[in-house]
Amino acid sequence: MSEFKPKSDFLRVLSERGYIHQCSDFAGLDEKARKERITAYVGYDCTASSLHIGNLISAMMLHWLQQTGHRPITLMGGGTTRVGDPSGKDETRKLLTVDQIEANKNSIRGVFSRFLDYGATGTGAIMVDNAEWLTKLNYIDMLRDIGRHFSINRMLTMDSVKLRLEREQELSFIEFNYMILQSYDFVELSRMHDCCLQMGGSDQWGNIVNGVELGRRMGSQQLYALTTPLLTTASGAKMGKTASGAVWLNADVFSPYDYWQYWRNTEDADVGRFLKLFTILPLAEIARLEALAGSEINEAKKVLATEATALLHGRAAADEAAETARKTFEQGVAADTLPTISISAIELDAGIGVLSAFVTAGLVPSTGEARRQIQGGGLRVNDELVSDPRSVLREANLRDGVIKLSMGKKRHILLKPN
Repeated sequence: MSEFKPKSDFLRVLSERGYIHQCSDFAGLDEKARKERITAYVGYDCTASSLHIGNLISAMMLHWLQQTGHRPITLMGGGTTRVGDPSGKDETRKLLTVDQIEANKNSIRGVFSRFLDYGATGTGAIMVDNAEWLTKLNYIDMLRDIGRHFSINRMLTMDSVKLRLEREQELSFIEFNYMILQSYDFVELSRMHDCCLQMGGSDQWGNIVNGVELGRRMGSQQLYALTTPLLTTASGAKMGKTASGAVWLNADVFSPYDYWQYWRNTEDADVGRFLKLFTILPLAEIARLEALAGSEINEAKKVLATEATALLHGRAAADEAAETARKTFEQGVAADTLPTISISAIELDAGIGVLSAFVTAGLVPSTGEARRQIQGGGLRVNDELVSDPRSVLREANLRDGVIKLSMGKKRHILLKPN
């Protein structure tokens, strides 16, 4: 890849901003994207009510695909979610009911309109659900017409299968079929929408190239595979995790303020890379921000946080989060736009243990972790250090009708009695 110089705007932008890990045919895809408008897709299974930050990079790839004159498809996995993708998992995913899958699909689909234009002429994004064709497959016909093109020997070499077997973890028959269904999605989208490219994370490489091969065997047009690197932070940690869990994209499960804070806490060495991947700022401006040194790098982090939040939640929410942070950290006040959790007034009157309060607020995962944070001087109530893990919060702790809980300098929650 380092020697390959893309001629198409699409691959040039993706290359310059750091999205590309592997491609089945760089030269062929580049030439096609240079000469004509192409259609590409990314698939999203409906395993939760919200996508998480790990899905964000592929959504950004679709964004830049559209911005460079091509047509994106967001494929909702209403069918494949019923099977469960074994990629990157040591155990079988919990099988969801059809109603649960539909509820999740309806919950996550709205986020894509932040990154894509579904109304544009010619390049307008399309959203489809693979349940449309997968649920209509007859098993015998599928075995004869699709399954015969797959080699068990080759399927056993795919990471999603091989790693599970090497770890002596059970792989169910239904999961083993997942790559067949994903491969067939590619062929079906090629037939229905002239789609020639599937994009995804590096853990999807095996599934995607199987789709390329299935298309060749079934007489489709030339299909292409393109993956993005598995993202980790500069310190080697998997991206998208916080002390309280995953970084979700839906505002109802992860607030715009928390989202802003996640990006504000970026490690110094990651600022430039994340500005390229998760904002739409021009590369010249990113280069300027990336060159900031010492304490000035914090200004670049604030720009990253505000621009990334604006892209997902809108400019108003991003500016509000930035202002809340400024008031909280620079003025030391309990800003009324901080995330708020309701607690029972009766419970507060009886007294709430400080350890349980921090767990309830989602600032720590357990009372044991809260105790360790107290020992390290990491927890505060109303900006005062907590020194006694046996202390109890009562009505007397209310300040302007709320109790401000803080972990470190950058994470705050307000408890409000109802």
